[in-house]
Amino acid sequence: MNNVVERAKALAYKAHAGQADKAGRPYIEHVARVAAAVSDDPVCEAVAWAHDILEDCKHAEEEFWCNLPGVVTRNVHYLTRYSWQRADAYYARIRAHPVALRVKLADIADNNDESRLSLLDAATAARLRAKYARALADLGATP
Repeated sequence: MNNVVERAKALAYKAHAGQADKAGRPYIEHVARVAAAVSDDPVCEAVAWAHDILEDCKHAEEEFWCNLPGVVTRNVHYLTRYSWQRADAYYARIRAHPVALRVKLADIADNNDESRLSLLDAATAARLRAKYARALADLGATP
């Protein structure tokens, strides 16, 4: 499974190259923190490295589907928010899959970290705090 983690990591670096987060930092830093938060489980870690590829990196979709095993691609699919999907169905799907849930909670924890939110303008930070509080509630977690 370590080989899968390395493949997911390499694909994440390639797919997110040049992307920046809302504070202007390299986006891969977020992905790496989420992966580190779940690194005690190789499946979770591989999923974490790949968790935003389908949503944010259309150019890397074919490589994603062709080079990562089903246990990773399925869980990333569960984590991907599709435009046609209702929020309640999205969060219910994540709740039903333990790997996806663990990675999503790590993702929210990183996105909701005050050291990151403090780099944003007040309105954006407030909007994101509310968004992540709603997401945690929908996932059955507490902020």
